[in-house]
Amino acid sequence: MKILQNVIVNQVLTESSKNKLLEKYKTKRLQLQKEAEQLRFELKKLEKTRPIQPATLRSHFEKEINQRQEKIKLVEFQIEQLDILPIGSELKEREVQSIIEVEIGADWEETIGTKTIVVKDGVVSEIR
Repeated sequence: MKILQNVIVNQVLTESSKNKLLEKYKTKRLQLQKEAEQLRFELKKLEKTRPIQPATLRSHFEKEINQRQEKIKLVEFQIEQLDILPIGSELKEREVQSIIEVEIGADWEETIGTKTIVVKDGVVSEIR
């Protein structure tokens, strides 16, 4: 019988992967900042053209802007944490699913135990 099992994929932090992650975080932060500015611009534009229900309109836009600001804070925290982490640390990158074979007489605890794939610079270096 075949079943699905979650497998954790960890990335070993190297100079190269650290730089890639840092660029990814900076790009995401910039994108969120642009979105927040665009929302502010749209709000001002709509307030001038539609004086109807400005409070409802303003609260909706402010909610969206605040969500972007919270995401920016999270990305900045991730950048700070990345700076602190030493080279060689393992970061959980994602979870994937794997199909495993279950047979009569198999050790159940060993079969369902958490599996981990370790990736270093884009290459699988270890399977635990």
